[in-house]
Amino acid sequence: MDFVDQLKERAAKNKKRIVLPEGLEERTLKAADVILEEGFADVILIGNPEAIAEETRRHVLKNISKATIVDPKNHDKKEEYTDLLYDLRKKKGLTREQASELVENPLYLSVLMIKNGDADGEVAGADNATGDVLRPAFQIVKTKPGISVVSGAFIMVLKDKEFGEDGIIVFADGAVHPYPTTEELAEIAVSTGQTTRSLLGIEPRVAMLSFSTKGSAKHEMVDKVVKATEIAREKDPTLKIDGELQVDAAIIPEIAKKKAPDSEIAGHANVFIFPSLETGNIAYKLVQRLAHAEAIGPVLQGMAAPINDLSRGCSVSDIVSLAAITANQAIAE
Repeated sequence: MDFVDQLKERAAKNKKRIVLPEGLEERTLKAADVILEEGFADVILIGNPEAIAEETRRHVLKNISKATIVDPKNHDKKEEYTDLLYDLRKKKGLTREQASELVENPLYLSVLMIKNGDADGEVAGADNATGDVLRPAFQIVKTKPGISVVSGAFIMVLKDKEFGEDGIIVFADGAVHPYPTTEELAEIAVSTGQTTRSLLGIEPRVAMLSFSTKGSAKHEMVDKVVKATEIAREKDPTLKIDGELQVDAAIIPEIAKKKAPDSEIAGHANVFIFPSLETGNIAYKLVQRLAHAEAIGPVLQGMAAPINDLSRGCSVSDIVSLAAITANQAIAE
């Protein structure tokens, strides 16, 4: 059984309600059909019911009748959600009239459903830019207590089981925050450790990556990683973390013995924290393509509820996999 199948099996034992706001998007509808057929989550589709029914017939989808379909312009809780949004945002200058218009936007409606306890998680982005998906999430659900930055983790499933945790290594941040401050880098490390524990059931061994190992190079970028490591330890004393480490020292025991002999992480890391989005994004794509690894994600971290963003180039299976991840995040909440 592969990693995603394990997630689906776990999710099926404790079904969560996953809202898909892009209810008329072809890949999303097909993914919803698969999710409902496999039975690992309940699905809420947002969109005009007649239009969804027409698309369902056109694509010969057999399971969409099991979904809850919410018309964003006409549903029983529209006023309730309008009041909720207005109360949350009126101090920011939002009028009730503006709130009434925004609740008809599926991306706002889906997050309001989560905030109101009517859904457990969201998967979106097949038809919308990341900024449009995250904006209502930041405004309504916000971040977890003690976390100020949202980041994106990629679960890299390698064919070579020698590395990481039986071939699994978690990379962050590869999706969201371009150039984190020292404090934010520490928060990303802590969030990724929490994701690794709750989602994968793996005890994280976190390597704070750099072009230097234990003082082999002197530079302000190295200093930043060293300081972020110290802050992460203070934020989560239970987290096994070390840095600064080069990649080879992080995953190859023989090199670790030479470069970082006193480190309990070096040579055995299963979580990589990159110093910038640029490095993280380049690294995950290189590993994905050159090592033929499976890259699952990005899994958004730091939000107060499970909300995940897709690439607009995603496949049906990408949506299904991210829905399984989102369901497991909701179980862990």
